[in-house]
Amino acid sequence: MSKSRITREEALTFHLEPVPGKLEINATVPMTTQRDLSLAYSPGVAVPCEEIAANPETAYDYTAKGNLVAVISNGTAVLGLGNLGALASKPVMEGKSVLFKRFADVNSIDLELDTEDPEAFIAAVKLMGPSFGGINLEDIKAPECFIIEQRLKEEMDIPVFHDDQHGTAVICAAGLINALHLTGKKLEECRIVLNGAGAAGIACLELIKAMGAKHDNCIMCDTKGVIYQGRTDGMNQWKSAHAARTDLRTLEEAMDGADVFLGVSVKGAVTQQMVASMAENPVIFAMANPDPEITAEDAHEVRPDAIVATGRSDYPNQVNNVLGFPYLFRGALDINATAINDEMKIACAEALAELAREDVPDEVAIAYGRKLSFGRDYIIPTPFDPRLIWRVPPAVAEAGMATRVARRPIVDMDGYRHTLQARMDPTASVLSSIAARARAAQARMIFAEGDDLRVLRAAIAYQRAGLGKALVVGREPDVREKLETAGLGEAVRELEVVNAANTRHLDTYKSFLYERLQRQGYDAQDVHRLAARDRHVFSALMLAHGHGDGLVTGATRKSAHALRQISMVYDTTTAAGVAGVTAVLHRGRIVLISDTLVAEWPDEKDLAIIAQRAAEVARGLGLEPRVAFVSFSTFGYPVSERAEKMTLASKVLDAKGVDFEYEGEMTVDVALNPEQMRAYPFSRLTGPANVLVVPARHSASISVKLMQEMAGATVVGPILAGLDASIQICSTGSTVNDIYNMAAIAACKIGVAP
Repeated sequence: MSKSRITREEALTFHLEPVPGKLEINATVPMTTQRDLSLAYSPGVAVPCEEIAANPETAYDYTAKGNLVAVISNGTAVLGLGNLGALASKPVMEGKSVLFKRFADVNSIDLELDTEDPEAFIAAVKLMGPSFGGINLEDIKAPECFIIEQRLKEEMDIPVFHDDQHGTAVICAAGLINALHLTGKKLEECRIVLNGAGAAGIACLELIKAMGAKHDNCIMCDTKGVIYQGRTDGMNQWKSAHAARTDLRTLEEAMDGADVFLGVSVKGAVTQQMVASMAENPVIFAMANPDPEITAEDAHEVRPDAIVATGRSDYPNQVNNVLGFPYLFRGALDINATAINDEMKIACAEALAELAREDVPDEVAIAYGRKLSFGRDYIIPTPFDPRLIWRVPPAVAEAGMATRVARRPIVDMDGYRHTLQARMDPTASVLSSIAARARAAQARMIFAEGDDLRVLRAAIAYQRAGLGKALVVGREPDVREKLETAGLGEAVRELEVVNAANTRHLDTYKSFLYERLQRQGYDAQDVHRLAARDRHVFSALMLAHGHGDGLVTGATRKSAHALRQISMVYDTTTAAGVAGVTAVLHRGRIVLISDTLVAEWPDEKDLAIIAQRAAEVARGLGLEPRVAFVSFSTFGYPVSERAEKMTLASKVLDAKGVDFEYEGEMTVDVALNPEQMRAYPFSRLTGPANVLVVPARHSASISVKLMQEMAGATVVGPILAGLDASIQICSTGSTVNDIYNMAAIAACKIGVAP
């Protein structure tokens, strides 16, 4: 699998556009009328204030406290960058807040405290306690992090969790449970070596001891060697707690005969000789970032029987904290917990381990481009497994209730699981799945408009993200000039620039095109101009001859023009089964609208074809299609000739015997709103529609653009569906990210005729 590469320029642009930073605040209540304002603030706000003053627990009912976590740091240990200070740590803390929202729908705000004094830090956090349902400490150097966390846990009545310690420990524990399951070993009998006596290392050892590992079977090492009883050099109270009774003095000695190695230290700390000396079926968790203590390749070269995990996403078995902290806090918040204790952490680890042993859903396998099944290369779930949100938090909540840290125990656990499933934002998983599948496909993507800087930047992003090879149609001097002006001069040598002047295939292209167009009024000179000078036609010819795997165009010309030029090479008519499908993503919902590109005024037969194409796109995106033929009338009322064809389209599908749900005609609110739909119990749709087939292209365009401009919806498409080639047409208003997404969709061959 190709590795993604991110440049400084890309990272800075991502944090700068469309607005600085990664977070914003939105109101959850209407704030439009004077009455709204009076309820939200004075005088209406006085009522919940009085209720909370009389009964503090009602703060969880009348404020956002119960779903709000503070991510707090002083920037003394930022990622692998060291002590950058509070202000420079802010991008990391914002990022952590975004992950809370993305993976567990936990609202989060970042707070950077400008102090290295533990007492001042503790006092500041403690004073802010009433505002939050939980505290996530981050990037605080050892040993201060131990002091700060312990004191805050003792003095606050909400969960306090230092993710650098316990997040790594929980995922490590989950992987270790399954690795030992595969090797048939018992934790209490294993000899375990830990290298790296910092915050994460100590937390890992503490947690696995809480799970049953024997104290003297666990050998902790630091830069000075084994931490043994009686050692005084480089010791502190936290290391001393894990000093073992042993004659071993070096990491190399400790590794001889060890069953498990846990590394949270530095690149290259473990040699092949050390691995070779380990016990049968060794378990090696080399978790140093960005480079592990030993690579999986080097470990397996000397020990093919080893089970290896790292912190890297480009190797199997990634120990990724995002599998833990969002779900730990989700479960803790939902019981209004006073703490996150060892039992809750162990429950989280066991739930993750159990999930990895189950069959992997198709959408996860599709996203990763390969079949995943429990085994030596799959002992930890992937971060994009949709089951995490409703499998892990209930286990955490149950452990919290059993250990009496729950203020509000959950009575209906099945109902709670259903609520968690509804929290999962399908839009994020769809886009993540597309990117992962594109990376697996490694498609040679043709970017037709190499004279546009947006297209060039998207092509660079496509290639640097590891999705495949970018082929840019343009003139090399123009491409170089544009990239150098934009500060991307180093990218010129990465891209392959193609045009009619430097291809040896032009005569073949022209012969093919003349054969197609000679009876449509085009002579040889016309064909030459099209093939040699029109980038849309030239790019389509490249694709038709297998000189690329996908094509993206349309960013510089109207989509209708791009489609017309492509039609010189491919049949793009509705009669040929082609349609345009646009995905509208808004507030956790995905709705596909079609036809947004090809058919201007379709009849009932065309509408049936459009519905089939849209259903195929829905499945390509991982959705089970529910198609609604929408109009201004519902099931015959009010009567209109213009709505009649929408009813007839359903009957055409009846005759075709398709394998997806469909119904109509109906208004949009009936199609999308379950309450409105209940008035029509005979409807064949089992839930809200996710595919809307509209009467005409103009209504499709109006619907999409209205959602985009008024509601701020994310729009992907139109996705060209039904061709036997992978071509996607952007809009002239596309951003770099829009073009990149369309290239990823083309790479996945979503919408391509079977």
